[in-house]
Amino acid sequence: KSCKNYTFASKQVFTSCSELPVLQANLHWNYIPETKSVHIAYRANQTPTGWVAWAINPTGTGMVGSQAIVAFRYSNGTVAVYTTPIDSYNPLMQPGNLSFPVSNVSATYANNEMMILAVVGPLVNGTTFNHAWQAGPVSNENPQIHSTSGPNVESTGTLDLLS
Repeated sequence: KSCKNYTFASKQVFTSCSELPVLQANLHWNYIPETKSVHIAYRANQTPTGWVAWAINPTGTGMVGSQAIVAFRYSNGTVAVYTTPIDSYNPLMQPGNLSFPVSNVSATYANNEMMILAVVGPLVNGTTFNHAWQAGPVSNENPQIHSTSGPNVESTGTLDLLS
């Protein structure tokens, strides 16, 4: 099913979307030129015991330096979602501030799909940037290291918000 045909339960409409090449993920967005911000919806298949994350890397192309939003389910079924800066190859994945503003952060989990919603920006470095997305297991209510091979190391790219 194409991301362009996806209907949001909340009836939100996103004018742009990208079917990301790995990890069964999609990114939907509306770029708001007046505020240099972007309203995103990141959707990815995930088990009830896994986490997903979407990130912008303002300083490089890989994982280190990424400014991420992570989401996962607690064992009681509620969904955790927060921002976390990725500062190493073994990050703590604990809540922290990013190098740019993020607001209206929320997440839902239904039908084996985690969805992160957020408003990111203003983005001061233009409308094209490096992004990364990721998925991994959760243990003791904390995200654990993701696989270090295959799709999990191919989940980066360049995104042009005007495309």
